[in-house]
Amino acid sequence: MTTSPLERAADSFAAELGRHRIERGLSKKQLATLMGFDPSYVSHVESRRHRPTEDFARRAEAVLEAGGAIWQRFKEYDDLRHARASQPHRDAPVPGQWMPPGTGLIVEHEFASLTYRDDVYHCVIRRALYNAGTEPVTRYLARVAVDRYPNDPGRSNRHHRDHPLTFAELQLRAYRDDRGEREPMHWRAKHDRDAFKEFWLLFENAEGRFPLYPGDRATIEYEYCVGQEKWGRWFQRAVRVPTRALDVRLDLPATADPQVWGLETSLSAEEGPLRTPVTRHDEDDRAIFEWSTENPPLNARYRLQWRFRAAPVPPVHPGSPSDGARLRASDRMRAAGIVQRGADLLRQPVRQLDLPHEAEIARDVVDRLRAALTDLDEVHRFSKGVGLAAPQLGYSCAVVVVRPPDRSADPVVLLNPRVVDASPDTDEQYEGCLSFFDHRGLVPRPLRLDVEHTHPDGSRLITSFEFGMARLVAHEVDHLEGRLYVDRMAPGVPLVPVEEYREAGHAWRY
Repeated sequence: MTTSPLERAADSFAAELGRHRIERGLSKKQLATLMGFDPSYVSHVESRRHRPTEDFARRAEAVLEAGGAIWQRFKEYDDLRHARASQPHRDAPVPGQWMPPGTGLIVEHEFASLTYRDDVYHCVIRRALYNAGTEPVTRYLARVAVDRYPNDPGRSNRHHRDHPLTFAELQLRAYRDDRGEREPMHWRAKHDRDAFKEFWLLFENAEGRFPLYPGDRATIEYEYCVGQEKWGRWFQRAVRVPTRALDVRLDLPATADPQVWGLETSLSAEEGPLRTPVTRHDEDDRAIFEWSTENPPLNARYRLQWRFRAAPVPPVHPGSPSDGARLRASDRMRAAGIVQRGADLLRQPVRQLDLPHEAEIARDVVDRLRAALTDLDEVHRFSKGVGLAAPQLGYSCAVVVVRPPDRSADPVVLLNPRVVDASPDTDEQYEGCLSFFDHRGLVPRPLRLDVEHTHPDGSRLITSFEFGMARLVAHEVDHLEGRLYVDRMAPGVPLVPVEEYREAGHAWRY
């Protein structure tokens, strides 16, 4: 059985469509949703029961980012269908993006900037818009979402429930910019939730209305502020309307030694690294990170994340008490909520938990210790591992969390720990303490430690620790007994000021 050239061309189009859909990991239903078609129509086209239309081909090409392959197959089919010999050849350009049904607005260029200064994040979003539809545009939907602890949803939800984001603190301002003339825009709230705000930017103000008419262009800009206690260390852009170009800029303090990386995801792909690198350049005391992309697919999400490998140095104003001097290391720990040497609590033995009856208390203290260790990564880089005992956060109970030097390993949680055996072999290494961070001291410790501790259900077990972990655990168990590392030092051995300590950034040697 033979087929006509037209049938073969339709078959080629269907095969090309199916191949690109499968490569993108989309079901027929997902593709139909992205294209704005009924799922059965996509299925019929792929099975050759329906012939493709120009609108269908344009949308499929744009959504699947086929590099022109789907559009080329359609042109071959369409040329045959219209009998090229009798009709002029139609050579429409390959669409760079398609417009969902009922939407005529295109973002020709978005520039998103986030600046961190004086413990406040200042965000500016600038979008160049083009109304390619048939109706005037009178409002634009915008969103602000915060997530203080993106890797710990439960903790983040509790935090924002206790400290909700408010429209008042955003200090939201918006403008329409036409050829350099800025016209203030009013806004109206749509959704008001603890960690999420959605609002309409209105093409109007007290002086009048200025809709964006079909065929016209305008740039809108809006800005807002969020304190660092509510804003997590991430900045995400989501493509919700057809967008030609996207530029993202982070402005962070260079003194904080920021490290920035990026992730992207879409409806057809799992989360992965950005396809192009984030670039950095420094301007005076600022670290500027920039990233851009062209023709991003609809519903794609791009997220820049960062961590500070040193504590940002706060601004010093002439004549202030700290003018000409930086904060001491212990001041930064105190600002992070760590109880400092001299407090009575650090010299008192803590109480044992009554487990399993106090299991909920234990879990809460563990959560707070683990969260504090995560926050401390913004203050210092702990290359030797780090531990935190409950009294260092103001809790008089026997709970310890120790994070090994290997950051990929899970933190060790010890409830009611008690040393039951120790190796006679010891060594001396320099230690620091979050509660006494201005100095380092040479401390002898056993090379092996056997510790009995309790599970939340009340059962007990013994865990053995060696070398660096033995030192870390011994240090934290001392805190539960009211001891500091200086109590373990040999008489006459001097402390080393942290400014003179030369082993920062290096692991202990065994």
